[in-house]
Parts: sequence; C-alpha cells; structure tokens
Amino acid sequence: GINAEYGQHYYITNNLRMLELFSIFTKGGIVLFCFQGACTQLISSTQAVNESIKNILIQGSSSNQHNHKNLTIQLKLDNEFELVFAVVVQKMLQLSYLDKLIDAIHLEFRDKYKNELRDGTLWLNGCDFDTDFSGILSKIESEHRVQKAAPRAMKQFTQSKKFEKTATANKAMFEQDKSVASTAARLATAVMGTASAESAAPAEKTKSEVELAREMMKKKKAGKKGKKKPEEVQPATTKPKKKGKEARSWDMGGKSTEGIDFSSPAENGTHVNNANLKDESYLKGTMSGDLTGVGEEDEDEEEEEVADDSMSNGTSGKSSGMFSFLKNINFSTQQTVTSESLQPVLDKLKEHLTSKNVASEISVQLCDSLESSLVGKSYSTFTGLTSTAKQALSDALTKILSPKHRVNVLRDVMEAKSKDRPYVITFCGVNGVGKSTNLAKVCFWLLDNGYRVLVVGGDTFRAGAVEQLRTHVVRLANLYSEDQVQLYERGYGKDPAGLAFEAIKYAKERRYDVVLVDTAGRMQDNEPLMRALSKLVALNNPDLTLFVGEALVGNEAVDQLVKFNQSLIDHSSNAAAGTKSVIDGILLTKFDCIDDKVGAAISMTYITGQPIVFVGTGQKYPDLKSLNVKSVVSALLR
Repeated sequence: GINAEYGQHYYITNNLRMLELFSIFTKGGIVLFCFQGACTQLISSTQAVNESIKNILIQGSSSNQHNHKNLTIQLKLDNEFELVFAVVVQKMLQLSYLDKLIDAIHLEFRDKYKNELRDGTLWLNGCDFDTDFSGILSKIESEHRVQKAAPRAMKQFTQSKKFEKTATANKAMFEQDKSVASTAARLATAVMGTASAESAAPAEKTKSEVELAREMMKKKKAGKKGKKKPEEVQPATTKPKKKGKEARSWDMGGKSTEGIDFSSPAENGTHVNNANLKDESYLKGTMSGDLTGVGEEDEDEEEEEVADDSMSNGTSGKSSGMFSFLKNINFSTQQTVTSESLQPVLDKLKEHLTSKNVASEISVQLCDSLESSLVGKSYSTFTGLTSTAKQALSDALTKILSPKHRVNVLRDVMEAKSKDRPYVITFCGVNGVGKSTNLAKVCFWLLDNGYRVLVVGGDTFRAGAVEQLRTHVVRLANLYSEDQVQLYERGYGKDPAGLAFEAIKYAKERRYDVVLVDTAGRMQDNEPLMRALSKLVALNNPDLTLFVGEALVGNEAVDQLVKFNQSLIDHSSNAAAGTKSVIDGILLTKFDCIDDKVGAAISMTYITGQPIVFVGTGQKYPDLKSLNVKSVVSALLR
C-alpha cells in the first residue's frame, strides 16, 4: 500500500514537472496566479508567453497555439473579465489534455473569483489558487491515465455525427411527406362528391374523343403516303472536286520554327505604314500621374444610396446586408456571446465569403479572427453586436489587403533613371489571363508620364505573340513617337532568358527608362516551363516580377500563386548568393467582369503577402487602375 501510494505521488509530481509554466493574468499585464513547473527554461517560457501575447492581442492572430523555439504555448482569452490563461510545455511533449486543463482552470477561476473580478478588487487583495490548481491537474491526469490504460472500443456508426445528421434529415423528409400525403387525402375527399355525380357522361365523352383522334391520325398517315412521289432520276454530272486545305509540313519532327516564323528578326521598332490607324490622340494625358483606385468614382454614389435606403426604411443601415443573420442571437435572454450561439453565424459567413470567390482557407482564417473578437463580450442590442462584427471583419480584411510594403513604380523608375540604368518589369502567369494586353496598358501609362519604354517580345513559343505586341507598339508609337516606344524581338524559337538579357543591354545603351518583358503563358504544373521562367528571372534579376492573374478565379488563384512563387525560389540560381527570386507584385485582370465577387484579391494577397500593383478593368489602354482597399472591403461586406 505504501509503495502504491508512493508511485501515485511520483506520477502526479512527474506530470506537474511536464508543465513549464501556467499563468493567469489580465490583458493589462497584472499577474493573478503563476505556477512554475519544471523551471528549467523560465526565461524562455516568459519570452514565449510574451511572443504569443504579441501575436494574439496586438496583431490579432486567430490561432490560440504558438511555438517558440522548443516550447509550445497555448492561450485562452476571457473577454468578459479581460483575462488571459497561458500554459507552456515542451514541444516534444504531446499532451492531449491541454485543452481540457485550460478550460477547467478557466471555469474554476471564474466561479471562485467572479465577484472580485466584477468589483475589480482581485488584483488588490490577491488570490490563493494553488490548492485548486493542483487538485484540478491531478484529477485530469488521473482521468487521462485511466482512459489511456483502458482498451479502446471501436466507435459505432450510430454514435457519429454523420448518423445524427442523416437521422435528422430523414425525419424532416418523413414529416414533409406525411404532410403532403394528408393534404392530398383532404383534397381527394373534397373532390369525390363532385366527381361521382358526373362519372357516366364524361366516360362516354372521353371514349368518343379517343376514337375521333385515332381516325384523324389514320387519315393523316394515309395522306402522307398518297402525296409521296417517285424520285426523279437526275442525270449524273461530274463536279470538280474541291481542293482541301494542304497540311503544313514540319521539318525535324516539329522542332523547326522557320515555317511559322512570320516576324522580321532582323529589324526592331515600328517601321510600318500608319496611314490606316485610327486617331487616338484624345487618349493622351488621361493617365498622367499616379493611377486612380478601382471603384473610387462609385464610392460617393454608393454612400448616397445606402443613406437613402436607411432613411426610407427608418433604420440606421447597419443592420442590413450580410450581417442581418446576427439576429439569430437572442438578446432578450442572452447578453454574452458564446461560441455555440455564434457558430451558425460563422457558418453563414463562410458561405458568403466563398460566394465572393474568397478561397476556403482564407474564409476559415477570417471567421476564426471574428470569433475571437466577439466571444465573451456582452451586447445589449443587435445593433451593438452588428457594428462590432462588421468593424472586426473590416479590420481583418484591410490588414490582409494592406501588404508589408507598397510598390510605387513611378518613384522606382525615377530612382533607376538617376543611376543610369533601365527599370525592368517582367510579366508572368498562366495562359490566357491577359499578360500582353495589360503589358500594353502599363506601357501606355508610362508613356503618358513621359518615359521611354522598350517592349521585349519574350514569348517565343505562342504563334502570333510577337505580332500582337507589334500591333500594340505601332498604335502607341503613332500616339506618341517611335523614339519613345520600341519593340525588341528576335522571332520564335529563341531562348527567352538570353533574349531578355540582350534587350536590357540594348535599352541601357540607348538610354531607355523602362523595359517591359513579356513571357509565354504556362501552367503551374509544367516543370520544364517553370524552370525556364526561373532561369529568365534569375539571369536578368528584374526590378519587379509581376504575376498576372484573373479576378474570376477562387481557389485556383491560390494554387497558381503558390507554385509560381515556389518555383522561382527553388530554381533560382541566385540562391547561393543569398538572394532569392520571388513574385514581387500582382496584376489582377478582368476586374470589370466580377461585379462584387472580389475574393481573388484577398486570396492572392494573403498567400504571397505581396501587393496588388495594377488592376485591369477593361480592354482599352486607360483601363488600368490601382487597388482601392476600401472599395474592395466594401464589396466583400455587401
């Protein structure tokens, strides 16, 4: 008996040492209770708690668990009393009962000191919580030990959540079918009296109508047979056989490009006849200076419409829109928001964000952030909760769309010009997203600001790519001058990396201010083409590498950006020198086709952390904007 008691005492003491630190403190920094377990890494434990507080309380992270060196920190917030419960353990100890422990300590501490917490006298008088803490920890450890020692029984299907959902759905369908059947029975009983009185005459009438229809059908068939005439034999005439399209002959098994290269590799520039070009001089001067934000011109109109709607409905306008489903929370009986009452609201919010083309991963992250902001807080009215929820979600979206650094192309071009070198921008992306078209828009914007631009035909793979760029350059040269814009190309089948290298050297010799490098479209899973793109970026080290993506996509945008960015990192030849080639910014195209489904902007910025530099809003040269964060957030919250 003594040995057994000693063994149990040693087990509990040993598990107490598994906890490095358990602390209860206020959000203002006043420590109410602190338990030091192993005490081997007290300084590291304190640093770990400070780092977690910085991530959750200051930066608004939604995750309640963080890693710091070899330690794992788990926090629980009590928004009602402004408390923080923190537990620190070694990372290699996978303790499955941490959630249960911190919840039990949270409930016990609140129940024991709720009066002092409301009065604000707890931090003045102090608290004696050592015995309660040791008792709860010993109890949870004992339950965990018994549960771990017991043989694990296989879970039956009737005990799963899937069975509960299926049973609930079947019950609802049965009730609905039962209701429909009873309604049909009542209708049949009501109609029986009228139907029995008129049963004889309609039967004869129906029989006569059927016979009449059969006779008419027989006559119709007989008439068709009688009208049929024998075919006349036409004299045989020999028509000349139409010559079909001749197949193109491919030399060397399709590797030769001489047969399809219709460009003029010996010449650069825009030496063509401009007599047939339209007069587009009215476009000059429309884009001088910084770009306008997308949706800025519609903001005032939208605010006026919201004000008019709120005046006509007699409300403040805050309770309408996507936050109207917060009415599901009953404020007459429940003043404090809990996770259970908020869960249906968060599920509807995830569906709303997904319908706006926000990737599913980002939707979950935003909902977790919103939940941590609302749970535990008290609201007396629906309007108070709605305004807080809307502001919390708006702040989270604004934080995502406001990257760490802002790309100012005009400022960077001026800086590169002061160093007697051209500013190089490379455009990359998948097929068909509008790289060449939006490159021409960027070229027009730079020309309108007085810079000399060299356009590089780096897409040496797609037939017609060089001719497409030449058409744009000819139009822009006709609008400005051939000295301000020029096309550098060497036809098809050339190495794009070497071609871009020669073009940058050519631009530096002739004192061009900006070099715009077009590349071939490629899918993110094509490793040989991704290696070629990485070679181009690593060899020429452009000042700005833009990923061109569509605003129409949702989860696909995440996959494209992740693989493009990772490919540039993995295959970069500059990695040994300490620098890595990555995506520097995003050009979002076809923004005019999505109405308020602007979730792709959130997804792309969240994945890379890089800014959206340009937004394409049409097919004309002036249809290029910058991202207006306020407008995008407003569209997502509608």
